[in-house]
This record gives sequence, C-alpha cells and structure tokens, in this order.
Amino acid sequence: MSISLYSLGAAEEVTGSKHVLEIDGRLILIDCGAFQGRRAEADRKNREFNVPADKLEAVILTHAHYDHSGLLPLLGLNGYTGNIYATPATRDLANIIMMDSARIQARDAEYLSKKAARKGETFDWRPLFTEMDAIATTNQIVTVSYNRPVWIAQNVLLEFYDAGHILGSSMALITATDAEGKTVKIAYTGDLGRKGKPIIRDPALLPPVDYMILESTYGDRRHESTDDALTMLAEVVNKIVKTNGKIIIPSFAIERTQELVYYFHTLVDAKRIPELPIYVDSPMAVNATSIFQVHPECYDQATHDAFIKHHKNPFGFNQLRFVTSVDESKALNKIEGPMIIISADGMCEAGRILHHLANNVGDARNHLLLVGYMADHTLGRRLQERELEVRIMGEWHTVRCETTQINAFSAHADYEEATAWLKAMDTSNLKKIYLVHGESDAQIVFKDHLETSGFPNIQIVKYGEDYVL
Repeated sequence: MSISLYSLGAAEEVTGSKHVLEIDGRLILIDCGAFQGRRAEADRKNREFNVPADKLEAVILTHAHYDHSGLLPLLGLNGYTGNIYATPATRDLANIIMMDSARIQARDAEYLSKKAARKGETFDWRPLFTEMDAIATTNQIVTVSYNRPVWIAQNVLLEFYDAGHILGSSMALITATDAEGKTVKIAYTGDLGRKGKPIIRDPALLPPVDYMILESTYGDRRHESTDDALTMLAEVVNKIVKTNGKIIIPSFAIERTQELVYYFHTLVDAKRIPELPIYVDSPMAVNATSIFQVHPECYDQATHDAFIKHHKNPFGFNQLRFVTSVDESKALNKIEGPMIIISADGMCEAGRILHHLANNVGDARNHLLLVGYMADHTLGRRLQERELEVRIMGEWHTVRCETTQINAFSAHADYEEATAWLKAMDTSNLKKIYLVHGESDAQIVFKDHLETSGFPNIQIVKYGEDYVL
C-alpha cells in the first residue's frame, strides 16, 4: 500500500488549510480553506487554485472556519462532483460562511467597479464564487456524526472525533486497508481545541494511530488560565465604565462571539462587572448563534443542562443586542458609552469591525480587546503589535485607545495543552507527527518541545513537498 501526503496551504503558515492524502493513487482532500493576510497576496493565492479538483475521490471538512472551508466552492467550479464529508453542525456553519463570503465579494466587486469607473480605469476583478456556487457546494456536503465510521473511497474509512475547537469541529481518523487486510491509521487534528472551554466538549482522545497530522498554531506560546482571563476581562470592563468609553472586540462570528457573551454573562451574575449594553454587530454571528441552539449534540454537560434541564439560554441576557442592519451598525457611533461592541472579522481584515475601528481607535477613552489569533500581515496583527498608526479602509488612523490581548479565549490548544493531549493517549504505534497550520518560528519551537517530550519523529510540512508515509 502506498500512502503520501502533501499540503497546498497551512504549510509554515496558519491560513489556507489544504492537505492531500494519496492512498494507492486515490486522492483525498482534507479541508479547502482560504488564505488571509495582505489583501493582494491573499487574493492572488486564492485565485491560484492548484487543487486537482477533478481527480479527487473524496473531500473531508474538519470544521467551518473560513481558513478551512472558504474555498470549497472552487472545487465544484474546477470539476469536483463528489461528496464533502462533515459533521452536521459544520455543514450548517460552513453554509453561512460561504454565503457570507460570496455576498462580501459581490459587494467588493460592485464598489471597485464604481471606483474604477469614476477614475476612467478598466476594472477586471471578479468574485471567486457566487451565492449560487456556495449553495451548490452545500448540496455536496454529506453529514457524518461523531464516532460513526463511513467508507469514503475504496478501502478508505473515515471516522470523526470531537476536536473541541468550535461547534461541530472534528478530527479526522482515516483508516486505509490493503488487499491483505493490513491497515494504516492516519489522524488529522484539524484545529485542536482546549479542555475546559464553555459550551462545547473537550477534545476527544483518539485510538492508537500510525501517523498524525497535527496543527501548531500556538507552538511557541502558552495561554493564560480562564480565571486570569476573566479577571483581565473584568478589569477592562470596569475601566471603560469609569471613562464612559467603548470596548471594541474583533471576534470571529462562530464560537468566540458566543463564548464572550457567555463570559460577560458569568461576570455580571457574579457581580464582578455592572450590566452594560453588549452589541453583537455581525449578521453572521446572529445566524451562527441560532445554529448553536439547534445542535445540542455538541454541548458540554453544563450547556446541555442549561438548555435541556433548566431551559435557559446561555448565549443571551437582558443587555445583549443583536445588530443586523447597516443603519443600526452606523448608529452605534453616535451612542455614548459605556458599551461593548463585538464585531467580525476576527483578524480585522473585512466586515463591520473595520468601521468600528476607524471610528474608535483614535479615542483614548476606548479600549481595543484582542481575543484571538492574528495572522501575519493582517490589520489585527498590526494592532496587536501596538503600531501607533494603522491604515483602515485606505485611511491612516492614530491609535490612542488602550489595547489588551487575552490569549486564554483562543480556541487552539497551546504547546503544553497539545503535548498533554498527546501524552493522554496510547501513542505506542505512532511512527511520525507532521506539523501543519503554524508559522515557521512557532513550529521550530514546538518540534523541539515535542522531541524533548518523547516524540522523536517530527516533520515540519513544507508547501507542495511530498511525504511518503
């Protein structure tokens, strides 16, 4: 049996996840994410779509985040007519992410067309895909629940395990069998989550595997504890109560937004912060929150008890307001604080968060709260690095607001958590670990840490290189 692996994205970087397994000549794609970062570079990379779509036998989607699902519609446009396997919650969330992306691209195309016309210039930028393409892609998704093995190709079995990252996120366990009945088990973690996160379950432990493809986003960093994070969160809220300012939180519409609302609710209940208005300004977050409510199979015990036993909604309370229309979003600029605005995109590269940043970073009364990973070359990374001036929607803004970073809200395991997860399993059969989804500096640190922790065979995956398993 011949098995090889190569990556076409998220190799020595953290966006654009695309990994191809070749098993006896059959090609299986795991994830099909979009690149994020510098606008022109990300657009170029996304258009240089070099996935052999028409030769694929199956596609596996581990979870719905844009950097794992954002280019799925390009598969159909390039000749793929087969199944895309995902959990039920991932299918629903991926649908709204793809549709949202299609709408944003259509609006961008319209804006750029008008801008070029005013200048008398030629306009040739086109969206990568349309809403109809996104709908066609959703129709290709076949849902598979956790721990329900399914054949996805000849002699290739897929089983999903809960990754504990976002709602519906999964690790893919692929079992390949040869003519003599010999098996090779390959696990891909997708994005590995963390123990003790609210709402969703902890990452599952996998059965023994021969090879593992492991994410390494936080390969050189440790997160704060949840208790420390709640203390920091309370401090930020109480500061802006005194200044009558606004807390601006760039947040992914899926998981992070719902988790933050949950934590604010917890702090109010504990009387550690006063009740103040929380505006979730993201149509996608509104839709995602409703999807959370219809997927109780993904809940941890506490959330399950709140919904099922006590009929309480842990995603909302009196001071929470969902903002859907553009006019409502603009009106937030005129409302006096104190208040909290949570808005997408999490890396500050698109969406309504750009308008809130443009209107608020220049005011020293306000506070910018960063709660997630910021990829290199994004506006979020520049704000994280405390640049004094940043460019937002083509205009320069002086940053006068205070900035706080809280890593404990990250949905990715840090290097110690990932190592502890590995050590909790039977790894006696494990021949090699392949590191993906991490910046190269972090991966080097993580590789050294894993080797000193008893995992000697570590390979950092490079873009386009073929690795024989």
